[in-house]
Amino acid sequence: MEELLSELILKYGYIILFVWCILEGEMALIMGGILSHSGDMNLCYAIFIAGLGGFAGDQIYFYIGRYFKKNINKMLKKQRRKFAIAHLLLKRYGWPVIFIQRYMYGLRTVIPMSIGITRYSGKKFAFINLISAWCWAAATIIPAYLLGDHIWKLIDLAREHWYFAIPVVLSFACIIIFIFKRIENKLYKEKLRKKNEYQNNK
Repeated sequence: MEELLSELILKYGYIILFVWCILEGEMALIMGGILSHSGDMNLCYAIFIAGLGGFAGDQIYFYIGRYFKKNINKMLKKQRRKFAIAHLLLKRYGWPVIFIQRYMYGLRTVIPMSIGITRYSGKKFAFINLISAWCWAAATIIPAYLLGDHIWKLIDLAREHWYFAIPVVLSFACIIIFIFKRIENKLYKEKLRKKNEYQNNK
């Protein structure tokens, strides 16, 4: 199985990297960095193609929001609070939210869709999204490229002692969820404060 996977990566590496970055991202970027380190990929090509994949993925979500507003409201009822948070973030911080949304746990797909629902310029979103995608790709691929040997050692160690990864993954997930909840609560309180100010000024 590993030989087949290695053969596919060597033969269709850049295509796999592009598609993988449309669907997800970080693991694909790390693999791109490792393969660039081993000489199976070109570092600059890997960054360029991975960035295009990340860009394409967010553009898809943006235009889903733009052209399927009614369907999104029906299908994603449980995500309404996240959409509200995404709108508040965009209103409060503007374009930097587009630039950093790839790093925001729980909002990564919601933010492009929520921006698509608004009247935000499609050209402006595409430009910021493209620059952001290349920065995101470089920020992960380059460290993986520089630390390629160490990452391979960790992978080999993880194969032998996979059970050690469980508490690490759980701890990381708890930290991310905690941070997200803090942001969510802060924005919710801000929304309530503005609502109360508006009612008091009536």
